[in-house]
Formats: sequence, structure tokens, C-alpha cells
Amino acid sequence: MSEHPTGKVWFIGAGPGDPELITVKGQRLIAAANLVLYAGSLVPRALFEGVPAGVPVIDSAPLSLPETHALLRDCALSGGLAARVHTGEPSIYGAVREQAALLDAEGIPWDVVPGVSSAFAAAAAAKVSFTVPGGPQTFILTRMNGRTPVPASESLPLLAAHGAAMAVLLSAGDPEGLQAQLLSGGYPPDTTVVLGHKVGWPGGEVRRTRLDRLALTAREAGFTRQTVFLVLPGEDMDAQTARSSLYDPTFTHGWREGSDNGGGE
Repeated sequence: MSEHPTGKVWFIGAGPGDPELITVKGQRLIAAANLVLYAGSLVPRALFEGVPAGVPVIDSAPLSLPETHALLRDCALSGGLAARVHTGEPSIYGAVREQAALLDAEGIPWDVVPGVSSAFAAAAAAKVSFTVPGGPQTFILTRMNGRTPVPASESLPLLAAHGAAMAVLLSAGDPEGLQAQLLSGGYPPDTTVVLGHKVGWPGGEVRRTRLDRLALTAREAGFTRQTVFLVLPGEDMDAQTARSSLYDPTFTHGWREGSDNGGGE
């Protein structure tokens, strides 16, 4: 039996790069941790300025899964709090499940703190919306087929056929293929596309273009890595007419009776 009560591992979403785009809870747990293990290629070191001197802050980029697990396990079994810091939102293209399975096998408790995805950071930086009243009401987050496969039922042309708003991650290496697949799925050539490159990092930027110029824009800008592509079929709708009913003075809901006297929810 362990001499100390078992501690805990927290998987923490660090957001897209801006040190201020992390939750208060995530920041608090990092500051209280006995071990910080972070993905150094994508998580800014500035996030750890509040970690007390003497607490190990370790870049996991060169480590294997067994090596990262050993660090988390040893910290937790000694009664400590281990902060495993992931880029963006841990549930999206993260490796939490495989790490958590090893912790479960040893009876080590763990939990997750959500983070801001680069897709949402790019939308904020570009001042755009995925859903629009009277327009798209569905948002798809996906990626292209690459070194690791995507199920055939989730191919980009099939997803594009829905006409929904979309964020495509991990696909900057082949902008020509991305453009071709989105067009073949049925998006009109003039569909607004936002390219968000290293949003939240120094030098990060967003560029707005049309779908039929996606590849050209990406190549001219040199966006070959760490780029998210936002496909926004509702972005060109008139903001004066495409309005939410919630704040329409004629619309009745549970908190206000509108002039329509409709008695809605």
C-alpha cells in the first residue's frame, strides 16, 4: 500500500497559444501542481510563469507515451497533483483517452479542464460566426485524410454536402486538395473562407478569402502549418435581416412577452 494517499492527474486545455486564453480553473491548477507536463511544440512556456520554483515543468514533445505515463503516475502515487497541459481543447485531436486508460489501469484518478479550440480563437480574431439566423445552424469540425486515416463516411466531400459551417484542422499541408474536396462537396466557389494561422501566438494572423482562392491564399501567405480553415456559408448573409428571434421585440419567450402575443417558450 502506498505511503501517501493517491494524488490526481488533471488534463488541462491550454487554448490556442495566447496565455490569457486559458480558463481560471486551468490556471489555478497549474499554479498548484507538483508536476507540469506540457506539449512544448504547441503550448507557450509563458503559461507557467506562476509555477513555484522547484516544481518540474517538463516538455513532453520528445517523450513517448510510457515515459509521460511514468511521470504522471509517480507524481500521483506520491500524493501529488500532476497537470498534463494540452494545446487547445483536450477532447479534439488530443491523446487523453490513451493516457487515461493507463491511469485507470493503476487506479489513479484524473479529470479534464476544457480549453479554447483554435477554431473558436480564429473565429473570434476574424470576427465571424459559424451559425447565422436563417442560415447555417450546424457546425462541423474535421480534418483531411492524412498520415492517419479519416473514416470514409467522414470524407470532406460528404461533409461539405450538408452546407454547414465547417472548421478544418490539421490540413494545411495540402491546401489544393482541401479546396478541391470542399468544392466537389457542393460549397459554392464564392463561399467565405477564413484562414487562421498561429492565432494567439506572436505573429499570428487571419486572412479572409473565397473558397476558390483558398489554396492560392494559403500558398501566398506561407500558411503550411498550424492553420485552421473556417468555411462560412452564412457569412455573407445580410446582418440586418438575418437576426436572432430572441431579441426581436415581436417575439414572445419565457422571459418577455413580445408584441406578437404568441405565448412562445
